[in-house]
Amino acid sequence: MEKAIVELSKIERVELREVWPNEADDFTPWLAENLSQLGEALGLDLDIRGTEVPVGSYSLDILANDIGSDRPVIIENQLEKTDHSHLGQILTYGAGHDADTIVWIAKEFSDEHRAALDYLNGRTGEDTKFFGVVVEVWKIDDSRPAVNFDLVATPNEWRKESARKARDSGTSEKGEKYRTFWQPLIDEVRGEHQFTGVKQASTRSFCSFLAGHGLGGVKYNVSFAQGGGVRIEVYIDRGAGKKEWNKRLFDNLEKHKKTIESETCGSFSCSWEWERLDDYRACRISAIRPGTIDDDDKTLEEIRRWMITGLLAFKKDVFGPRLAKLVPKMDELAE
Repeated sequence: MEKAIVELSKIERVELREVWPNEADDFTPWLAENLSQLGEALGLDLDIRGTEVPVGSYSLDILANDIGSDRPVIIENQLEKTDHSHLGQILTYGAGHDADTIVWIAKEFSDEHRAALDYLNGRTGEDTKFFGVVVEVWKIDDSRPAVNFDLVATPNEWRKESARKARDSGTSEKGEKYRTFWQPLIDEVRGEHQFTGVKQASTRSFCSFLAGHGLGGVKYNVSFAQGGGVRIEVYIDRGAGKKEWNKRLFDNLEKHKKTIESETCGSFSCSWEWERLDDYRACRISAIRPGTIDDDDKTLEEIRRWMITGLLAFKKDVFGPRLAKLVPKMDELAE
């Protein structure tokens, strides 16, 4: 019997200007409304802050926020081949907004500009990330056009993290225990109490949430620590060059140590550790109880409830109101 010939579709590349005739009037507004598509390609949870944002005499295409770190993200668009002018602009915009992540989107990257981004990723600190992204539009036969973001330059640690995520698909038994424990906690505190910073559980022994809008550099962590302890902590780390700021915020909170501990005792039981960590950049304040990921299901559920209760107490009653007053005041003094 003769086999039927399968008729295949034809994939065609669409000229960018057919979809977005004007970069500023068409592409930038489209990207601002569809920022999640770019975020998926970058592995970041992005939130829009503004478009055509003034930086001196220049205008930044898109200013976004990395929800995971609560830090600015610079996005500069170019519907043509990359040029030296835009290379200078992304550096200017990054400096103007003290951004950790700089994204340069273009129709095509020259070898020289791709090498420049690789050079910057290799020479700058681990907190700074440069991405080169080629934007493409494709269609199959007469289908609607579809956008693709192709990453042609990425930071080294991003590649390592991507490899780690790939390895997680065949994760260890203990890693799977962590994932199973964290996901219900994440779902509850995000859905019912508006905690942000993470959506999907990892296979790691800790989980981090943002302290809130305008409180960059402060997170609420929950973790299984070494030695059989479970922690809820305020973690203070604003990044490179901010050690003095971190210590100052810790000192301001420590002035209220007795009050903070007594306020929290009414919500849940714990012991406390106030760690200024003078030899390190970061600081942390932790509430601790016994527990391990290898405990029985009933105990793990008790630990999860303890963590959720503690996170709510930290954010809404104990540290949240104090941070909302202290951080803006410290930022004003630093300007």
